[in-house]
Amino acid sequence: MSDFRFLAPVLEDAGEDEVERSLRPRRLDDFVGQERVKEQLEVALAATKQRGEALDHVLLAGPPGLGKTSLAYIIREALGVGIRTVAGPALERKGDMAAILTSVEERDVLFVDEIHRLNRAIEEILYPALEDFRLDIVVGQGPAARTLTLDLPRFTLIGATTRTGLLTTPLRDRFGMTFRLELYTPDELGIIVRRSARILGVEITGGAADEIAARSRGTPRIANRILRRVRDVAEVRHQGVVTPEVADEALRLLEVDAQGLERIDRELLRAIALKFDGGPVGLTTLAVALGEEPETIEDVYEPYLLQLGFIQRTPRGRTITKLGRAHVDASADAQSLF
Repeated sequence: MSDFRFLAPVLEDAGEDEVERSLRPRRLDDFVGQERVKEQLEVALAATKQRGEALDHVLLAGPPGLGKTSLAYIIREALGVGIRTVAGPALERKGDMAAILTSVEERDVLFVDEIHRLNRAIEEILYPALEDFRLDIVVGQGPAARTLTLDLPRFTLIGATTRTGLLTTPLRDRFGMTFRLELYTPDELGIIVRRSARILGVEITGGAADEIAARSRGTPRIANRILRRVRDVAEVRHQGVVTPEVADEALRLLEVDAQGLERIDRELLRAIALKFDGGPVGLTTLAVALGEEPETIEDVYEPYLLQLGFIQRTPRGRTITKLGRAHVDASADAQSLF
């Protein structure tokens, strides 16, 4: 029961490589940050194992790269059960979900990434499956149609979403536990960078790790991505040791400024400040101006800018704050850095 079991089309994201997986923590003790979430999960897991039951369904929400997938695998590891992984958009037919549900075993974990993008018809199949652990299948059509009910083993659904507001109320209410993951502090990211450096065999100084952490937008995935690129610069242009100077050189090459903003972040701030006179500007209009999808702006770029206090969301649209204007002016004065 401890083996991973993947069935077509429930495959992991093809973009996730072996290096990224090797950096994932495998236990709650190794998972840095999110202390409130970890404490609640630890209690829930201990109680579940003590009773020998399936863990209640779990919804993990928050911006991309904060560890939702890692937590799902940590839960699976702690329970010692099998796991099936699928991305919400990959489920196109009711039969896909039915095949997955009928293949799960007692106390297994079913992890659905981007669960807010599930087809509504498929979502309706989940309602009785999550609440009563049964699968209702309609056989035939018209007056001759009849419903065939299959009993399912008690399993745990773990859903990951970056857009909690897009989940329907009936689906959201069927999760017994909902956790919102927050952006990480620089100190927490510094610990993550040092741990990842040890795993990758990278020699890094404390100052370099802190520099990478400070520019990682509060996101472990970005911190690990930057670390790998900094390692490349250290190996190609220097002696392989990552010092603060090497880290700064690599970050300049990546166009990541002192606040962790990348080129598209600065373009977003400049668009609001200069093209739209500080705002307010609607999300769709801003997306057209930047050549990005509205969902990408809302999910990827805005959370960190909001945390920094550089922009505000208002009923009329996005506006730039005094802090945001100051950063735009500073970037213009220092544009020779990029």
